[in-house]
Amino acid sequence: PRLQMELEALRSIYEGDVCFRELSPVSFQYRIGESGDPKAFLIEVSWPETYPQTAPVISMDAFFNNTISSAIKQTILDKLMVEVEANLGTAMTYTLFEYAKDNKEVFMENQPVNTVTSVSNNISIGTPDVPPSKKKEKKEQLSKTQKRKLADKTDNKGELPRGWNWVDVIK
Repeated sequence: PRLQMELEALRSIYEGDVCFRELSPVSFQYRIGESGDPKAFLIEVSWPETYPQTAPVISMDAFFNNTISSAIKQTILDKLMVEVEANLGTAMTYTLFEYAKDNKEVFMENQPVNTVTSVSNNISIGTPDVPPSKKKEKKEQLSKTQKRKLADKTDNKGELPRGWNWVDVIK
């Protein structure tokens, strides 16, 4: 049947694609975005018996998506359903995954990037990449004469007169 054709097409298109997972011959997951990307999300598409005459079941319930707000999930699902409506009767799983890939930034623009979760996932063992703390630079102690000279240059409020460091262009 047509599902078999679509299944084989999906398998060949996404062969070696780490984002694609076939959960069953009628159920597929696709990760939109690189792993470690705080705006990545997973879409699950399952085919009911009557697919593609009827809409596939699109879900974002994967644990992977648990940092995404439900409002954003709903928006993504709504937009995907619009695509589904436009493609009813045709093999559309690939279309849906590609549509989601193309629109990832739009879908996720309102998703607050929760840096806490993304950081905790990729802690590397070993030295933390904290820049070595710079030793506090000591301010040079000025002698009284130096201070006086500075005070002469400024107007006693410590502000230099306007233009004191201008370069004379008309040399």
